[in-house]
Amino acid sequence: MKNKFISFFILLIIISCIANRSQAQDTVRRISDIGILDSLHSDFLKEERILQVFMPQDYKPGSNDKYDVLYVLDGGNWNTGLIKNVQHFVEGESYMPPTIIVSVLGIDRIKDFTPTHGADWKTSGGAGNFLGFIKDELIPYINKKYPSNGDNTLWGHSLGGMFVINALLNEPKTFKSYIAVDPSLWWGDSYIQKIASDKLPALAGLNITLYISGREGNESMKIATMDSVLNKMAPAGLAWKSVRYPDETHSSVRLKSMYDGLKFAYGWHNGSIEFHPMNGMILKDKPIKIWYFGDTTKVHYTLDGSEPTMLSANIQPEINLADAAKITMKQFTSRSRYDKIKTGDFTTEKTLKPVSKPKNVQSGGFHYAYYEGEWGDSTNFKGMKPQKEGITGADFDVDKLPRKNNFALVIDGLLETKEEGYYIFVLDADKDSRLYLNNRLLIRWNGSYSNRTYSYILPLEKGFYSLRLEYLHKNEDFKLKLSYVTPGIMNNKNPIPIPLNLQYSHN
Repeated sequence: MKNKFISFFILLIIISCIANRSQAQDTVRRISDIGILDSLHSDFLKEERILQVFMPQDYKPGSNDKYDVLYVLDGGNWNTGLIKNVQHFVEGESYMPPTIIVSVLGIDRIKDFTPTHGADWKTSGGAGNFLGFIKDELIPYINKKYPSNGDNTLWGHSLGGMFVINALLNEPKTFKSYIAVDPSLWWGDSYIQKIASDKLPALAGLNITLYISGREGNESMKIATMDSVLNKMAPAGLAWKSVRYPDETHSSVRLKSMYDGLKFAYGWHNGSIEFHPMNGMILKDKPIKIWYFGDTTKVHYTLDGSEPTMLSANIQPEINLADAAKITMKQFTSRSRYDKIKTGDFTTEKTLKPVSKPKNVQSGGFHYAYYEGEWGDSTNFKGMKPQKEGITGADFDVDKLPRKNNFALVIDGLLETKEEGYYIFVLDADKDSRLYLNNRLLIRWNGSYSNRTYSYILPLEKGFYSLRLEYLHKNEDFKLKLSYVTPGIMNNKNPIPIPLNLQYSHN
């Protein structure tokens, strides 16, 4: 017991020194996060094992939120310190969700990671017990004590990378993703490759991922032989990728592998689906195009409102619509809980007709009214006195209004259309903002940081249409931008601001 206490005390000192040294060298303020030091006794290993647990950045004690868990072998600052920073970056770029990181500190990595005994390695061959410890003791302990959702990833480097693949082959349901960085697949005369052929069929249908990295021009780890087995035997349901990085060492290859491996483990791009126009009206026998923006490899769609499956049509950069449809797009990821769905409704109905041009209007901008306060979606601005009024002319700038948030802007007037055909209205706004044309609601903005642009297509004739925009500004990060695509520039896909000479206001 005394030796265990001394080891734990030394670990505390080392981690504290690393944190203090980093702070002393920094020239900007930083927040040091040494995580939660924890331990549990293992019956498999007959010893106490020390852990370091890092909670997600947005974690709030007492909340009901649950998180994915990333288990890092060879824990401690050498690996976990690096992977923690990389994970935060990948999460910040919306390539993966907030995640608990469990740093599994080592005692004897030769014993823990090697699946067979080697004559020159006295303690080798204990991977079976270590895998039992992780599967039947560590993971249940984390699931019970911390807000885990049971969705796990295993990361390992070198011998730890070999252990990752060994875990995949022997206990494939334990983790959702396996990341093996420059794995030591030379061990035991390529033991892992020899057992892989018999083990891989059991992975069919499990929908798990394996990412293997190595060094270009260096095959000392025998990764190519594992690639050959995977090319022949990998079943459906195992998404795998093997990458060689040029100009890297056995140590430096960790950085790129962490970034690419985590992105591959989740398999989404910014977790979003973007297509335009998002909704609209279609004239029969006058088809329109839906433009999809983004990676098309993992998105499927239907036109009848049903939820797409992997057997549904693959999304294309352009989809032709010739009749009413409810388009549904689904982005499939490596973890079904993070699949994304977005729909758009396209109707065939009576088109909007131009209104008569009043005599008391002039071009050069719409009328605007500015109101200060916190407004909801049910606010009726008619009869309310604005704090400021004016015209959206050349010198109008939303950023120059008195407030930066908690205000409303009601813009109204007449829009003149010079061409007959389809128009796409495009709006960046803030929550519950609304755009009307001839009192018909086209767009109600309920977006987010990753879904800022809304759009609507409809056919218009030449003439004048009443336009009204209710902009409710609450979030300083969101900005108002109203633009459109006219029939003459439809193929360019580039919205333009409504020209001032086509904006009319009452005298």
